[in-house]
Amino acid sequence: MKLKIGLALLALAGFATFSNADQTKTDVTERLETSTKVLDQIVNAPDKGIPDEVLKGAKCIAVVPNLLKGGFVLAGKHGRGLASCRLPKGGWSAPAFFVISGGSWGAQIGVESIDLVMLAMTDEGMRHLMSDKFQIGGSVSAAVGPLGRDASAATDWKVNTQFLTYSRSKGLFAGIDLGGSVVQHDTDSTLALYAKDLSTRAILDGEVPAPAASREFLAEVRKVKTEAHAR
Repeated sequence: MKLKIGLALLALAGFATFSNADQTKTDVTERLETSTKVLDQIVNAPDKGIPDEVLKGAKCIAVVPNLLKGGFVLAGKHGRGLASCRLPKGGWSAPAFFVISGGSWGAQIGVESIDLVMLAMTDEGMRHLMSDKFQIGGSVSAAVGPLGRDASAATDWKVNTQFLTYSRSKGLFAGIDLGGSVVQHDTDSTLALYAKDLSTRAILDGEVPAPAASREFLAEVRKVKTEAHAR
């Protein structure tokens, strides 16, 4: 028991310095590659993938691979992710990088890794994602998205839900509460890939060309959207 508590406390101590960790281009490239696989696996999970209707309506797609969740009494969530938004003239933006962190009171001990996909479903949700910092909760709504190819029976998500979330742990879908989580611009990752600190809005607005390292991720984004419209 003491060992478990000690490990949990050490994990939280690591979370505290997570957002300040330096990032290299290799780190960012690996995250792009992992995000490509995560998006493919979550969208195309047999019988429980993201519904086509949801994918068709998504204005932005964000992926957080290996989101760490854990704690002792105080539960926390910390991870690095990336997002791309649909452009007015067609196509998708270069990826913008962000850090998501937050916590909520709970009675859990331990640490687990979760893959997370967030979809901005409204113009307001897209505006929040384009900002350099926002907090989920209150005026920024997020809900666990419906599963299965047909979402027609689940209409709650259609009513002013800014973000739909899909999370998976050890290959199984599981809801995650992102309430209170803060999403903010990831300066270190941006510098690593773009060689300068560009604003989230400039990237997601399409002002920045997509770097070569992001081609596979953007190809996967286009693929899942195209297949959703084709089905």
